[in-house]
Amino acid sequence: MTGTATLTHTAALARLGSALSDETRASILLALRDAPATPSDLAEALGVSRQVMSNQLTCLRGCGLVEGVKDGRNTWYRLADAELADALGDLLRLVLVVDPDCCSGDGCTCA
Repeated sequence: MTGTATLTHTAALARLGSALSDETRASILLALRDAPATPSDLAEALGVSRQVMSNQLTCLRGCGLVEGVKDGRNTWYRLADAELADALGDLLRLVLVVDPDCCSGDGCTCA
């Protein structure tokens, strides 16, 4: 798609920016980039309460970035579209352009 962005494009981009502006939400998206997870597993991995996780997942669902899939008594969350994983990887690489010293070493997933 080329040309001038519409107000719809602008609103969608702003919604994405809002979702990414919170460190917990960004961490959730990066975790789900690797594999689907339950809210309790995400809460434990990220060191937040289940209530905080519930609120953040609600926000991400509202933005259209994640979806919940029922599996018996559990709900597994995953990225709403496989292209989001690639886009998050691209954003991580962009972080290195903006801030080359942001991370380094074996744990860095930017490159």
